[in-house]
Amino acid sequence: MRRDEALFQYLLRLGDNALVLAQRLGEWTGKAPVIEEDLATANTALDLIGQARMWLTYAGEVEDKGRDEDKLAFLRDASDFRNVLLVEQPNGNFADTIARQFYFDAWNVRALDALRRSQDARVADIAGKSVKEAAYHLERSSDWIVRLGDGTEESHARMQAAVDDLWMYTGELFEADEVDRLMGELGVGFDPETLREPWLDEVKRVLEDATLAIPAAGHMQRGGKQGVHTEKLGYLLAELQFLQRAYPGAQW
Repeated sequence: MRRDEALFQYLLRLGDNALVLAQRLGEWTGKAPVIEEDLATANTALDLIGQARMWLTYAGEVEDKGRDEDKLAFLRDASDFRNVLLVEQPNGNFADTIARQFYFDAWNVRALDALRRSQDARVADIAGKSVKEAAYHLERSSDWIVRLGDGTEESHARMQAAVDDLWMYTGELFEADEVDRLMGELGVGFDPETLREPWLDEVKRVLEDATLAIPAAGHMQRGGKQGVHTEKLGYLLAELQFLQRAYPGAQW
């Protein structure tokens, strides 16, 4: 695989993770449990959209086929998206949303921190701008894990169910393929496996504070980074992309 093709795919993964998770969080607007969380969730989504724009803009430049951030976001089919399966999982109840966010945040902070040292100056710059936002996201999702896990009997049960149900989607975060390996060899990216233990330590610490049990080891779902997704992504994109698909080239 050529460097530019691998870099393009790598940037899509970073941008698509942020874009898809932002869309999921946006679905809570006007529906969150309390108004403060309605605003906080929307602001987290906006942070992620900002990150997605930077990654996808760079991806379009690397591809050099006339596709900007909007075309990459709104005019690709599900099989062309490269996000991990975790971020496309439905919101479910608030505990499900928080568990998904926490698992991703604990990984994203470490991924962005590693990318700050990238030998690609553009990658390093985007990561440096994004990591502070990601650190806040992790602080917020960790706090909610503890509040719900160490709360009422019902909130504890729902939080435990959420961390158990979403566990199967976390393994993909740490699996390396040809793209990851080439980006690591060139000093652009990092070896995903190196994030596994620090991530697991963080997860165990927060779950212990929340009086929650670490999920049992089991089969891990994978494929999102290669474009193999659940049917849930198709429904998400139908909403995300509707306006541009219905009115091609429309502008405000």
